Amino acid sequence: MSDLVKNIFRLGVFILVQVYVLNKIPSLHRFIVPYLYYLFILWLPFTMPRLALLAIGFVTGLTLDYFKMTPGLHTAACVLIAYARPFIINLLMPKEVTEFTFREPSPRAMGWGPYAVYALILTAIHHIYLVLLEWLDFGTFLSFIIKVTATTAISMLLILTVELLFPRRMKYRTNTA
Repeated sequence: MSDLVKNIFRLGVFILVQVYVLNKIPSLHRFIVPYLYYLFILWLPFTMPRLALLAIGFVTGLTLDYFKMTPGLHTAACVLIAYARPFIINLLMPKEVTEFTFREPSPRAMGWGPYAVYALILTAIHHIYLVLLEWLDFGTFLSFIIKVTATTAISMLLILTVELLFPRRMKYRTNTA
């Protein structure tokens, strides 16, 4: 299956799971909102150009905003993590080209520690920005911190569960291009 078809299928699955499963879960608490759809952006190939990442982040967020009828909240958060993603990868990946052979981020490609840090940083950025845009008037700062922390924790639990239950077959990057 080509990378384009595979990624379109992944986007569809993540959006459908978010809209028809995670958004339909009865409210656990007013602070806990499970999000998983942005994992699609985290799984994109390492070599994806920045402009393509931003466009894909825009489409991903806009698709979820369409289903949730929100005015661009998820679009802004997805574009932000798509922009920050290459910086985080450069910080966490080895500098030697010989060690950097996989095509996309995964626990197998990066190791569980760096992958968990990668996912945690981008999840925290996504949720901080999303909650900030949702509230625009903080209410109390403590409520803001609790909501970001609880949402990030439940989302990280979902990401790690998905990584354990559905391991991806990894392709190696080649130097034939």
